[in-house]
Amino acid sequence: MTVHRVSDPAVKAAFDAYPQEMRFALRELRATILDVADALKAVGAIEESLKWGQPAYRPIGSRVGTTIRIGPMPGSDTDYALFFHCQTSLAADFEKLYPGQFRIVNNRALVFSLGEVPPETPLRHCIGLALTYHLRDGVDVAELEAVEA
Repeated sequence: MTVHRVSDPAVKAAFDAYPQEMRFALRELRATILDVADALKAVGAIEESLKWGQPAYRPIGSRVGTTIRIGPMPGSDTDYALFFHCQTSLAADFEKLYPGQFRIVNNRALVFSLGEVPPETPLRHCIGLALTYHLRDGVDVAELEAVEA
C-alpha cells in the first residue's frame, strides 16, 4: 500500500480531531480510496478536500466519478462510513454485486463498525465504481470487474 500524505491542512485537522481508533479506521479507508484511484488509469488525479466537515475524494476530471466522503456516522462513536451521492445508483449496484456483504444506510453509505475488517476486494470494487460512476453510463454493473487488492 502506498503512503499518501495529507497535503490540505483542513483535511489533516479533520483527521486529527477524530478519536484515535476512529482516526485509524478512517485513515485506512482513505488509503484504500487513494490506492484504488491510483490503480484506475481512467480516474486520473484525485482531489482531497473537506465537504460537510468530512474528508472527501473526487476525480479532478469532469464527468469521471462521484465524490466519496468518509467519516463517523452521525450520532455514533463506533460506526463510520463511506458516503456517496444518494441520487446515484451506487447503493443498488453494490447490493446487486455483493448481496448482504455491506450494511448500506439510506441509499448513501457503506457503514462499518470500529474493529470490523471490511471485505477488501468488494470494498475496492465499490470504491472503483464510485470513482468511475459517470464513465460507465449504460454499462451493466454486473459486467464490471473488481479492482484487485
